Amino acid sequence: MTRITACEVSALADGDALKVEAPGGAIALFNVDGEFYAVDDRCSHGNASMSEGYVEDDATVECPLHAARFCMKTGAALCQPATDPLRTYPVEIVDGTVYIDVPGSVAKIGGSQR
Repeated sequence: MTRITACEVSALADGDALKVEAPGGAIALFNVDGEFYAVDDRCSHGNASMSEGYVEDDATVECPLHAARFCMKTGAALCQPATDPLRTYPVEIVDGTVYIDVPGSVAKIGGSQR
């Protein structure tokens, strides 16, 4: 895993979202009642940015183009037209900074993997 810096906690108000560029593609970061969730930014149904979606208090987000809803905790598609889930990412807050763990390549040092 590769840890990326997303933002300061204070930079993302409750109910807001932020698009974070990451290796492998953009991630949508959400703040819902002080809990931070990260999912793929691209809707699994079509080419829409989930960070531009409608955030609900129950930690769900609605696609801004197709009205499909997703659980931010699990990535599960909750209604049509989406049937495929969104990928979720671990989020950690350290000293007021929000970090997201994303899959990364394995570094090879001296011929061995670390």
